Amino acid sequence: MGSQPDNDAAPLRPVHGGIKEAELRALGMRMEDCLDFSASVSPLGPPAGVAEAIAAVDLAAYPDPHCLALTETIAAHHVEDGVATGSVIVGNGSTEIIHLLTRAYIATSTGHVPAALLLTPTYGEYDGAVRIAGGKVVTLTATRCSRGFSWDMGVAAELISAERPALTFVCNPNNPTGALISRSQLAALADAVAGVGGLLVVDEAYINLSERHADAGVINLAARYGSVVALRSMTKDYALTALRLGYAIAAPPVIARLQALQPDWSVNGLAQAAGIVALADAEYLQRARQAVAASRDCVVERLGALGIRCYPTAANFVLAQVGDAAALRDRLARQGLFVRDCASFGLPDCIRIGLRPVVDCVRLADAIAALVDSGSRPE
Repeated sequence: MGSQPDNDAAPLRPVHGGIKEAELRALGMRMEDCLDFSASVSPLGPPAGVAEAIAAVDLAAYPDPHCLALTETIAAHHVEDGVATGSVIVGNGSTEIIHLLTRAYIATSTGHVPAALLLTPTYGEYDGAVRIAGGKVVTLTATRCSRGFSWDMGVAAELISAERPALTFVCNPNNPTGALISRSQLAALADAVAGVGGLLVVDEAYINLSERHADAGVINLAARYGSVVALRSMTKDYALTALRLGYAIAAPPVIARLQALQPDWSVNGLAQAAGIVALADAEYLQRARQAVAASRDCVVERLGALGIRCYPTAANFVLAQVGDAAALRDRLARQGLFVRDCASFGLPDCIRIGLRPVVDCVRLADAIAALVDSGSRPE
């Protein structure tokens, strides 16, 4: 475990998962012949009715710049948590909202260089957004053991008191480790952040696909307290990856500050229509969680039988310790199987496996087993 300011150690733009067209061309492959385990989205695909809703959108009409119908639908979806429309902002993926936050609370500061605290290893966009906005990055690195990854929340509170960060980013469940922080721990962090006049940004991009979603979500805290922002990713929840759709819940003054910086029409009409239909499917997320659990058990069991450590995960992906992750990733890619090499997270010995349907996971595990049996497994 360690903590330090870290302003020059990384490039501004982070690395992301997803199959890239340039690599496919270099490999002589087509997208339709590949399976993408490098991105972590619902294994069910989009909910029924999304394709029809998209087809009905008038492509010659401007989308609503305020996303009013979708905002109202999101507020209704979280009505039991006390969410009103004034507490919601919709974005072109939750990543757009991350950049709005750093523009609003870091780039606009004067007289000093504001800081952001990151609990690492974690999603690279937080670091990139803070750096682009001219802020100072402070990190608290998780302790790693066979039981997974964890942070000392007492140390986190001390860092918040010492560094007085404008923003504290927590990904929960965390990307790429799958670690889940309890709601009580997050509430304590929120108190520490409130004490220095900052915001606790809890990125819940993967929480809806977790069996423990009810144990750690902070939508109700975000709706009631001015120091908490909750991010959600409909891109991941409902497999709307090509459309890019996310939202945040926060106190109305925070939402208004973000809206003042958001370009008109950043969320296109197709995404808005798809989001409304997706939220109407009340059973979808439970089915998706069941599919994720089945695929996770398949991957963990099969890789475990090969002697590969899979860290405990509360998310819809598995972090596996494989030795030389980059080499294994490249060998699998030549077979049309794309996993995430985690070197950019500071974990060069690990791959992240996004959970697809069980039949796809079996194919991936068999390919890894063949590499192990042939002596090709990187070490």
